[in-house]
Amino acid sequence: MNEQISNEVFRKESCPYGKKAVKLLDQQGVDYRDHIFQSEKDEEDFKARWRVDTTPQIFLNNERIGGYTELADHYDVETDKDEAEETSYIPVIAVFGIALLMAILTQNIMYSFMGYALCLLACLKLMDLNGFVEGFRKYDLITKVWPFYGKIYPFAELIAGLGFLAPQYLHLTGWLALFVGIAGGISIFKAVYIDKTDLNCACIGGGSNVPLGAVSFSENAMMALMGAWVLFI
Repeated sequence: MNEQISNEVFRKESCPYGKKAVKLLDQQGVDYRDHIFQSEKDEEDFKARWRVDTTPQIFLNNERIGGYTELADHYDVETDKDEAEETSYIPVIAVFGIALLMAILTQNIMYSFMGYALCLLACLKLMDLNGFVEGFRKYDLITKVWPFYGKIYPFAELIAGLGFLAPQYLHLTGWLALFVGIAGGISIFKAVYIDKTDLNCACIGGGSNVPLGAVSFSENAMMALMGAWVLFI
């Protein structure tokens, strides 16, 4: 009875990693309590209490193990390959590849490429704004404090993209791109290289299968550099 009380899983019902965690516990013959968050607020309160950025979170013998990957490590078993193979950089390559092809046909490739790329990325985010915000706030430092920033981010990105395509607005575009790029880059750097979280990037919208990492950081760095170029060079 004590084992059943001290072993617990806290997860969202729809989370694939949560489902894999309970499946692994079942395979190991562990008695546990399965806590499914009843609302978004329940999940956020849990994260704040335990100072974690992601769920599921698994506790064994009253000790927090971590998420699904940490649970698999705990039992010295391989993680489910199906989940790992889902991540891909193909969506990002497609966006920037199309933007480059469009830019080549214009007179100013540098500004046009950035403009088209940002507009395409913003469009993908706006197709599922709530899904984007849900993924974005897992690692974006500003959205964690002011959730409304996640909802205005795609519009800011769209405005910056259009600004790079309109020379008369380049100065204002530069400040916007500089701010958005630096803020985003800091958030990604902290999540990936300091906190070492295993998350998907929300850069192409909700439900993204693009892993958060060097490519995501490079996108923001490129935006910040373009903003600085417009303003100071």
